[in-house]
Amino acid sequence: MRKRLRLLRALALAGGFAAIAAYGSLPSRSPAALAVAAPEPARALDLGPEISGFYLERDFRPLWVVGSRLRPEAYRLLAMATETGTVTAELRRAVAAAVGGERHALARADLLLTAAFADHLRAIHPTPALVTMRYVDDQLAPEPLDLRAWLDEAAAMPLDDVLKRAGRTNPALDGLRRGLDVYRRRWSALPQFEIPVEPELRDGAAVETARRLRRRLGVAENAPDAALADRLRDFQRVHGLAATGRPDAATLAALNRGAAHYERLILANIERARAIPVRRGRYILVDAASARLWTVEDGRLTGSMRVVVGKVGMQTPAMAGLLRFAVLNPYWNLPPDLIRDRARKALRRGPAAIEGERLQVLTDWSRSARTLSPRRVDWRAVASGRRYVNLRQRPGPHNMMGAVKFMMPNDLGIYLHDTPLREHFSHEDRRISSGCVRLEDAPRLARWLFGGTAPQPSGAAEQRVDLPEPVPVYITYLTVLPTGDGVRFGSDPYRRDHALLSRLPDAGVAAAGS
Repeated sequence: MRKRLRLLRALALAGGFAAIAAYGSLPSRSPAALAVAAPEPARALDLGPEISGFYLERDFRPLWVVGSRLRPEAYRLLAMATETGTVTAELRRAVAAAVGGERHALARADLLLTAAFADHLRAIHPTPALVTMRYVDDQLAPEPLDLRAWLDEAAAMPLDDVLKRAGRTNPALDGLRRGLDVYRRRWSALPQFEIPVEPELRDGAAVETARRLRRRLGVAENAPDAALADRLRDFQRVHGLAATGRPDAATLAALNRGAAHYERLILANIERARAIPVRRGRYILVDAASARLWTVEDGRLTGSMRVVVGKVGMQTPAMAGLLRFAVLNPYWNLPPDLIRDRARKALRRGPAAIEGERLQVLTDWSRSARTLSPRRVDWRAVASGRRYVNLRQRPGPHNMMGAVKFMMPNDLGIYLHDTPLREHFSHEDRRISSGCVRLEDAPRLARWLFGGTAPQPSGAAEQRVDLPEPVPVYITYLTVLPTGDGVRFGSDPYRRDHALLSRLPDAGVAAAGS
């Protein structure tokens, strides 16, 4: 078998494989004899061992051809490859040549379609290489692509069903890929040149800036000023700027960065989205950059809400874990930085400041922990870090965990929870937590997690209620978000873009000239 595979690969490199793949009477003939008799193809095809072995083991029967024509699924695959940018001019020519039904043209098209199917799978289901996401539960990580298993499935099952499954991604990846295509058509295709930013407008400078702006944004010179303002507002909305319709310094700076810069940002976020595998069923997607949460069911977004995430000094990490249970009437266990903060309050206001917040002082976090009187604690030593105590807040309407917290056990101490501080959700900047995710609408998420009816508290503290089944939570960091008509660029609050961009291959954006 190995000898036959080596021979087949050699024939592929020599350009004879398209001829060997002709149909019907060929399986009984030897590959070597067929290669001699076959006409030379347009270009040698190196299909790789997986595709070559696939055709060899199925006696060179075609996958995308029935009778003397291409199957309808071949054209669907061509459209899918066009969407993911994996289609080649050679494939288009081969598909066009196969319309006449000539067997060698059909053979070449069949092989190139299978190669395009493989390229599409690699693009849609890649193993992320540039982004580090912490998978607390191993089963949440993307599985390595098994190309041969996909090819065998395509041969054994209805091709239409296989193509549907092959086209599934996660909503973030799918939206960003489509958004990149829209961005290239709407903004990258424009002339790319810088517009000088004048510190003070001299005579005629404003007129020249407006003229260059029109050319840069594709607005006709004789179009009314309102058309330029509308185009500027469109650019500003997409690029995360205030949509004023005026060419302020921030807008000119964004234009001067050029389309290549913004394409690379989209590509960087596509890399981040690749860390979320294709999943059936339900999961939760949290984006720390925009401070939003989405519920996802069978690849569709079914709901969203604002969240509060970690401050810059205590960032919410990129991670994935299984949400397994809810805790009703929870305690709030204060993190070390807030324990020192409360110690300083106790020094200023006395131990009553600790009691006023319904805080308990514990010797440790074990079940056998003893409570200590706040009046017997050396708060000066705690504030300076020379002594450590544990503080927790009793359940109640002012508890910082709110009425419920949702637990995905992990050693990072990250979970989702309710909060009494509702005013924070109206702020644009919602990066103020110690790393956990505060929920705008915890009761709604509870109903979703528990199939429509949220569990009711018994009145006891720390009441654990297991979910009907664990639900994956993916916490990502997207500085570009897909929208219904493209993308919208956001902020980079944790300053993670630079490191990722430095490892990203060139986007291959061609400037349109000045």
